[in-house]
Amino acid sequence: MSEQTKRKSALAWFEIPSRDLDRARRFYETILECTMHKDDFGSKEDMMCIFPAEQTGVAGALVKRTFQRPAGDGTMVYLSCDGRLDAVLSRIEQAGGRVIIPRTPVPGGHGSFACMRDTEGNHVGLHTAI
Repeated sequence: MSEQTKRKSALAWFEIPSRDLDRARRFYETILECTMHKDDFGSKEDMMCIFPAEQTGVAGALVKRTFQRPAGDGTMVYLSCDGRLDAVLSRIEQAGGRVIIPRTPVPGGHGSFACMRDTEGNHVGLHTAI
């Protein structure tokens, strides 16, 4: 790969579809212990709640859109839970989700991951480098 085509990150933005945006927002705010910013961009059909992130980091959102549907067998994103993976996992079921794969070491010393099904039916990964 040439120097021109190298990127800081392969990911620029992600979206996790939801049927019920408020329910999805409560779920993620509960398990991640964060506050998400909600915006409707002037549309009642297309709304999103943005995950908090550093200005220079990769960000993403929960979305409710007419052309996107939650799925458990499509593209998968991993949310960063550095140093908090066990705490996040402990809140998933009480918040309405389900742990699919428990904390599992990533080979080569690259931290640990887990997978869950959220309140909307999406399969979402969680990762910690620590």
